[in-house]
Amino acid sequence: MLDPTCGSGAFLFAALNILEPLYEACLERMEVFVEELDRSGEKHHPEKFSDFRKVLEHANDKSKHPRRSYFILKSIVLNNLYGVDIMAEAVEICKLRLFLKLVAQVERVEDVEPLPDIDFNIRAGNTLVGFTSLDAVRNAMTMGPNGQHRMVSDEDEATLKRIEEDAEVADWAFQQFRDSQSGREMDAGDFAVGKGLVRDGLGKLRDQLDHYLSATYGIGEKDMAAYAKWRATHQPFHWFVEFYGIMADGGFGVIIGNPPYVEYSKVRNTYSLHGYATTECGNLYAFMTERAVTLLKTNGSFGFIMPISTVCTQRMAALQAAVRDSSDHLWLSNFAERPSKLFVGAEVLLTIWLSRIHSAMQCKVFTTGLTKWASEERPSLFARIAYQPVDAEIKPYVIPKLSSSAENSILHKLNGLDSQLGSEFGARSPYSVYYRIGGGRYWKIFTNFQPKFVLNGQNGVSSRENYLWLESACKRDISISLLSSSLYYWYFILTTNCRDLNPSDLREFPVGLSSLAQANANQLVQLCGELMKEYRQTSQMKNKTSSLTGEITYQEFYPRLSKPLLDHVDSVLAKHYGFTEEELDFIINYDIKYRMGTDSGAEDG
Repeated sequence: MLDPTCGSGAFLFAALNILEPLYEACLERMEVFVEELDRSGEKHHPEKFSDFRKVLEHANDKSKHPRRSYFILKSIVLNNLYGVDIMAEAVEICKLRLFLKLVAQVERVEDVEPLPDIDFNIRAGNTLVGFTSLDAVRNAMTMGPNGQHRMVSDEDEATLKRIEEDAEVADWAFQQFRDSQSGREMDAGDFAVGKGLVRDGLGKLRDQLDHYLSATYGIGEKDMAAYAKWRATHQPFHWFVEFYGIMADGGFGVIIGNPPYVEYSKVRNTYSLHGYATTECGNLYAFMTERAVTLLKTNGSFGFIMPISTVCTQRMAALQAAVRDSSDHLWLSNFAERPSKLFVGAEVLLTIWLSRIHSAMQCKVFTTGLTKWASEERPSLFARIAYQPVDAEIKPYVIPKLSSSAENSILHKLNGLDSQLGSEFGARSPYSVYYRIGGGRYWKIFTNFQPKFVLNGQNGVSSRENYLWLESACKRDISISLLSSSLYYWYFILTTNCRDLNPSDLREFPVGLSSLAQANANQLVQLCGELMKEYRQTSQMKNKTSSLTGEITYQEFYPRLSKPLLDHVDSVLAKHYGFTEEELDFIINYDIKYRMGTDSGAEDG
């Protein structure tokens, strides 16, 4: 199991806790097999279950391991957990955290065992810079200064062969070094020699591969100053030699983590990246996802926690393609940041990506709705996750956040329409719809009048205010009713980052005003008038002080107080779209616990 950005080791620590009972269960099954074989009295090959017997002997020998739990955890740490981080300090913290878990198993000082040396399990380096395969090295060796490739020479092939052989030797030394730690008694001299062999072997390979990689960055072979600077800033990590045995076996079985949410533009001046299909995504978590997919073996799995924008924004299309093109199954669970959040202090909506790699099959996608929960619900949060299959495409880069079959049915009915609301929008006209680009966690406010806004005693306009223009008052008011409905709020949550109102989120709402029956259109115009009247009557003027702009007075609205009117709007729309009573009931009550909560008014302004 690998965490490619292990940081403090939180994910590896959690994995250790999960694997411990599984390892214990495996030992118990081994004991059953061996006991049944011994009781059977039947003739069998003397080597049958010999590997089981060897493991059980180590696990149960109290002269070597006073506590079986220590043996289990130590075995997992040595044989199953791996991590990489660009910060050397983070690597040391990660190792320390795993060591503390081991030490906690010991009750008496005299039972303390030597801690495992996991310097070759948890390593420092740049996950995103370095060779992942021998083919990647071959590609770099044959690249000319102008970016053109030449034919592979016999000398090149001989060099590649030596690199592969040296990597095999270094991996063999690592295996011997790791196996030497399985017992309680270790000869300090032999231990140091074994570690030195591994370090020297890997160091030689790193030097050679770093030179080949630096050439792809345009650094000349004799420019040692530029080479030293490049090596310090890029910190290359060559996966296929650092973890040769794993990569030669096809890759890692499981990769988990919380990749950095950092725009590439912020690190580009420090180190640059080459050859990523997700470059257009412009964020390190996208590159990290692509790298994780390449490091996994067939039928391997990965799980990343990433911003919710990964399932609904156009620039993340390449990230989605990188995973879907390599997977047979993809599970996406979506989480809000209110009232509680996955990471305390992180004001970001998140999606947990879980995938199983198998490029020979078409990817099946499953998702959840936008999950909200209170802090006391955290212990049962993941136990109540329910996934829905995704079989409707809204846009190529949008994976809808579905929580029920009713939602899927509603979505199909909306997708069945050919026209979109944006077809009615035009150039500047007297018939304006006023709205705010951001804000409004549970409600989005649309009005046919300009909300009051006073800055330092002068009437003005909020910098977050935006406009739509329609050709008539009738179409303006119908649009306001549509966009104020619970149906539109549901569609917005289903298809966007759940926070910001982009123009496309309004334009692409599937409805055509000309297709509305006249009776429905008249009702929506009437309801808009009533809604605007209530908005004015129930609004309040609020004051706040900004260190940047000064004293602000603004008009805050409370649409939850107009819920009966909005329910009437949704009833009219249900006739237009052909919703069933169950589907209408779902829309009217969508997210009602939070939208009608006592704190929702503060989110409306």
